[in-house]
Amino acid sequence: MARLGALLLLVAAASAATLLLSALPGARGFYLPGSYPHKYNPGEPLNVKVNSLTSIDTEMPFSYYSLPFCVPPEGVKDSAENLGELLMGDRIENSPYRFKMYTNESDVFLCRSAPLGPDAFTLLKKRIDEMYQVNLILDNLPAIRYTKKDDYFLRWTGYPVGIRVGVDYYVFNHLQFTVLVHKYEDANVARVMGAADATDVIPTGGKGGGAASSGWMVVGFEVVPCSIKQNPEDVKSHKMYDRYPSKIKCDPTTVSMSIKENEPIVYTYEVSFVESDIKWPSRWDAYLKMEGAKVHWFSILNSLMVIAFLAGIVFVILLRTVRRDLTKYEELDSEAQAQMNEELSGWKLVVSDVFRAPSNPMLLCVMVGDGVQILGMAVVTILFAALGFMSPASRGTLITGMLFFYLVLGILAGYVGVRVWKTIKCGDHSGWVGVSWRVACFFPGIAFLILTTLNFLLWGSQSTGAIPFSLFVVLLLLWFCISVPLTLVGGFLGAKAPHIEYPVRTNQIPREIPPQRYPSWLLVLGAGTLPFGTLFIELFFIMSSIWMGRVYYVFGFLFVVLLLLVIVCAEVSLVLTYMHLCVEDWKWWWKSFFSSGSVAIYIFLYSINYLVFDLKSLSGPVSATLYIGYSLFMVIAIMLATGTVGFISSFCFVHYLFSSVKAD
Repeated sequence: MARLGALLLLVAAASAATLLLSALPGARGFYLPGSYPHKYNPGEPLNVKVNSLTSIDTEMPFSYYSLPFCVPPEGVKDSAENLGELLMGDRIENSPYRFKMYTNESDVFLCRSAPLGPDAFTLLKKRIDEMYQVNLILDNLPAIRYTKKDDYFLRWTGYPVGIRVGVDYYVFNHLQFTVLVHKYEDANVARVMGAADATDVIPTGGKGGGAASSGWMVVGFEVVPCSIKQNPEDVKSHKMYDRYPSKIKCDPTTVSMSIKENEPIVYTYEVSFVESDIKWPSRWDAYLKMEGAKVHWFSILNSLMVIAFLAGIVFVILLRTVRRDLTKYEELDSEAQAQMNEELSGWKLVVSDVFRAPSNPMLLCVMVGDGVQILGMAVVTILFAALGFMSPASRGTLITGMLFFYLVLGILAGYVGVRVWKTIKCGDHSGWVGVSWRVACFFPGIAFLILTTLNFLLWGSQSTGAIPFSLFVVLLLLWFCISVPLTLVGGFLGAKAPHIEYPVRTNQIPREIPPQRYPSWLLVLGAGTLPFGTLFIELFFIMSSIWMGRVYYVFGFLFVVLLLLVIVCAEVSLVLTYMHLCVEDWKWWWKSFFSSGSVAIYIFLYSINYLVFDLKSLSGPVSATLYIGYSLFMVIAIMLATGTVGFISSFCFVHYLFSSVKAD
């Protein structure tokens, strides 16, 4: 599923160092690119690959060869390298475009397509209307396209299939490639220059054999699409890679190759190599540049400072209030304490009910266990990404890493879930197997239900974003053969671990909760606004990356935001729990979970707002359903992770608070 991974990213010295280094102007080229430099000798073949056709109008990728493009002579072959690429909806395949290192070529005939039948003609017009982009890859670099608007240039990855002008449809049938190369070594470099249909190899120095010892690295890949009217009859006897009969002049400002039913399309291309000063580690800078970088940095810093300031105020007020109550209480003798208990109200009166088992304790344990697993996966994945191990150059490794960490952390989920269950049951670990099974199946089951439903929609649309049946089987095997056993092992360890003993006894008869001035759940739902304030700015960049096709790479910032989100969730839940105890409401278990977990509601509302106001061009009910489905999957994961933070922090606070009270 194309959005599976990016959606979970929402849910520390190393990160601070990464943040600092990324801010330094001179540190731009020192990220880990995820692949090693490949030296090409002059004349060595370069193979261009094609990825799925993509569109921000539909958010459904389709295979490149679903349209009437040229097919390689050796046939179409899949080039996917890892599980993450398949889950992202990438279908990387070979292409008929062939280059030779540092060999300029022009007027290269590629193929003459079959006459467009009614179905192919209708499909091609539909893809043009839906603004689908063709994505090419050379040496792991996506093709980049520049367009001029006013006095500045816009960068795009890929190029459009075609364009509609009035009632006519035009296809871009000629591609002008520019490959930027950087010298691999200085000695005996051969300069290859091509003109027309002839190519001359000119050594720049050294004796014989100098050309063989030189090498070049690909550091840039640019494309200019053109629509040029070509006569299919002129190339009827031509073979692929022959020279086109006449000189082709590429003018991207005009279009002339209109498509018509029952008429073929002639495809051509040209390629030129340009020596560049860009070094290998910096070759992704053109893709990772973000417009309005200063706004991005200062907005994030402003958000972090505001949240830190508010969290500090809350923390100081809480410490002073609780410590004053405890100090005053502990200075009294036993008789005075008994008299004080009769006179005072507040959290001290629920001392015999505060650890009473909540309703649906097994469900709470299951959700806490899954929340720990999701939060741990997010922290570890974002930390590795911030250190550069999962950069955009390593296509698919981010999703693969997330899946790996999630599977491995099943042992932690089982341990925490069963440990909480054993604590609620006051040391009785019976039923730990059932808890472990539910932890292993609760969130993955919800994810399986949502993503399978969306997958059927993608299957029905014949999109490459749909998970193939064979990959479905692999995911199920990973679930039941790795995740479930590890969760059971964690549950076994949790059952053997000592439970957390309550500092006070619980009465058999529950205390009646006094009538409240306002519904407690209203306060719980409103508490999510403060955690939402920590991430709503970063959320915009993440949503733009997922749905607008932009590259997201500031994982150092994201890691800091995640840490602040955890701190604020803990603070908010802790304060809300204290407020409920002060009004003698001892049912704090679930409220502590949802007081911080309610941030998911605001994220979902923000997603709807983003759909209405930022994705206005999103077309069709299938695309909208996909967006809503992925957003729902995202907010459920966030609710479990943030709710777990709130519950654990509140439990530790309540345990500390009542362990400091001298009570019979």
